[in-house]
Order: sequence, then structure tokens, then C-alpha cells
Amino acid sequence: MSKEINIQAQTKFGEAVNTENWDLIREVVATDSIDHDPGEGQVQGPEGYIAFFKQFRTAFPDLKVEVVHLVADEDNLAFAYELTGTHQGDFQGIPPTNKPFKARGVQISKFKDGKIVERWGSSDVLGILTQIGAQLK
Repeated sequence: MSKEINIQAQTKFGEAVNTENWDLIREVVATDSIDHDPGEGQVQGPEGYIAFFKQFRTAFPDLKVEVVHLVADEDNLAFAYELTGTHQGDFQGIPPTNKPFKARGVQISKFKDGKIVERWGSSDVLGILTQIGAQLK
């Protein structure tokens, strides 16, 4: 597949996160996709991503992800992104504080036949926790 098709697939994934159109994730993530950095309790494949982002959007209903830099080849795509949101639901045991956050992250995705088959990534969760007022020990 071409890198343009992979970029389109990754763009659909981001659109799904921003709009809660979860069918887009089912379109672009292989059923046996492996997430090398899953959230707690996250299962593999598209349903794992959907469950993770539903939970994340419950904590931050106005969650937005924006790609700020992207590089791609025929099989892989890497990007830096910015997450923003307001803490309006439980997040990792922390009740809503109504505080906004802005955090960065990076992700690398491997594609086959225009679908994500593997993912590695990291978001600044510590930054999110600090900004929403979590009492860190």
C-alpha cells in the first residue's frame, strides 16, 4: 500500500477519536492489530481502541487530538500530536476537577493493506494528571 493510503487511514482514526464515530476505527484497524502500549485492561484490535477512547472521552468529553508533525514511508507512519480536553469525568480514579489540560505524545503505526497492524506510542499522562490537579505521591 502507499503511504498516502496509510495517512488517510491514520487520519480516519484521529477523526474517530475527535467525533466518536467508532466505525472509522473498525475500518482502519486490523482485527488482530497489536498495541505495544495498551491502556490498562485494553484488549487487542479495534474494539480495544474503541473501549479505551470511550473511557478517555468519558473523562474528557471535549477531547481533541491534533497531529502536529507526521512522517511516513510505505509501511510505517510516525507522528507527534497534541491532546486537549477538560476533566469532566473520572480519570484513573480522580473525580472531575473541570480543569483543562494540554499534553503531547508520539505514535508509530505499522500498516498492512491500509490498516493498522501494530502501534507503539506514549502520551504525557503525568502532565495530564498534574494539570487536572491530581495529588501525586
